Amino acid sequence: MSPNALKVLFRLNKGGFDAYLVGGGVRDILLGQKPKDFDIATNATPDEIKSLFRNCRLIGRRFRLAHIVFGREIIEVATFRGHHNSANDKDKNCTKTSKQSEDGMLLRDNIYGSIDEDAERRDFTINALYYSSKDFKIFDFANGVQDVKDKIIRLIGDPETRYREDPVRMLRAIRFATKLDMEIAVETRKPIKELSPLMANIPAARMFEEFLKMFISGKALANYHQLREYNLFSYFFPAVDQKLPKLNAPDKDESNDGDLLERFIIQAMKNTDKRINNEQRVTPAFLFAAMLWYPLQHYIKQINLHNQMSPQDAFFAALSEIMPEQQRSIAIPKRFQSVMKDIWILQEKLARREGKKAFKTFEHPKFRAGYDFLLLRAQIETDNTQLAELAKWWTDFQDISFDAQQQMVKSVKSVPGPKRRTPRKRRKPTINPAVES
Repeated sequence: MSPNALKVLFRLNKGGFDAYLVGGGVRDILLGQKPKDFDIATNATPDEIKSLFRNCRLIGRRFRLAHIVFGREIIEVATFRGHHNSANDKDKNCTKTSKQSEDGMLLRDNIYGSIDEDAERRDFTINALYYSSKDFKIFDFANGVQDVKDKIIRLIGDPETRYREDPVRMLRAIRFATKLDMEIAVETRKPIKELSPLMANIPAARMFEEFLKMFISGKALANYHQLREYNLFSYFFPAVDQKLPKLNAPDKDESNDGDLLERFIIQAMKNTDKRINNEQRVTPAFLFAAMLWYPLQHYIKQINLHNQMSPQDAFFAALSEIMPEQQRSIAIPKRFQSVMKDIWILQEKLARREGKKAFKTFEHPKFRAGYDFLLLRAQIETDNTQLAELAKWWTDFQDISFDAQQQMVKSVKSVPGPKRRTPRKRRKPTINPAVES
């Protein structure tokens, strides 16, 4: 266990409050895994928690939380949550600031209660486990220990009601199942497809956080298949989902645009999972760029059908169409949008190697990401021999001396670029001598 989590538990106990390690930390320890997060539940209110810890900051509107900061480690402390109908029960120290949408989604939820009520308010049984540092016992209110042993993901309470309270629980059910190698209980998975339209109400900023959890955690491919199965993928990437082939289609055409797109993003997710599981660095921008590459090319083709533009102008016109559309689903931060754009622009730059262009491209800060993207394209577009040759050229170029690189560049045949209209020179007016005289 985290020494800092123990410090928080002991100080809350010393202050006269009940405090428990709760949720994923307890679950992962029971599974023999190393917990990443240590969350604590207590009967102390956020203000009472803050009075005990100088290194505390209060966050959250939907539900008030305390973050106890120890350098880079943050221990999250939450007050026991109560039921909405218990808000008038003065004996439970409840504060009624609950608000729900018409669909039943909780918009604000600062209702405090007892540990029993808090357990009932947890999403899954495997997350309703409480460890006490007072007597070193685990308190199990929802048969969670048995579900951990049986490897079952099961919602607490009525699944439809719980999904309506927070539709992101549908994503969490999938994520826990793939992460922990568990099965989703029948009654828990049954309403997901029917209730999937509720995901349209989730803010784009929150969907970005969910994207990171689903696709940048080493289980991107497994989560992708599950999201597609439960009709949830379209709420992440609507433009991509429209182009993907129908699930369980009897005949798949490998040359079809939809199949090409799916093979491309699947390979990108495989590569991302491999890097994460090998503890190598990844950037979400690369996967975003892969997801939207073929939809972007489709936009460029459509623009070129109706307008005569230079490749650069067509690219930026397509970019101005696809990015705002994607931003409505996932709020991609500007720092990642910038890298995505660099990766895409580099695809054209990598094809132009004559003169000094190859060396300038090689010195580009995002060269490696652009090169990896080129390799990915060559791996999937197997019928494009020029792309395969280009990928091999850049692979060889990186591993040789400067003199050998110069020889490689000299042997490159000049690629005809877009024709540019040269301005016509104005002819000087001729002077008629007869008139002048």
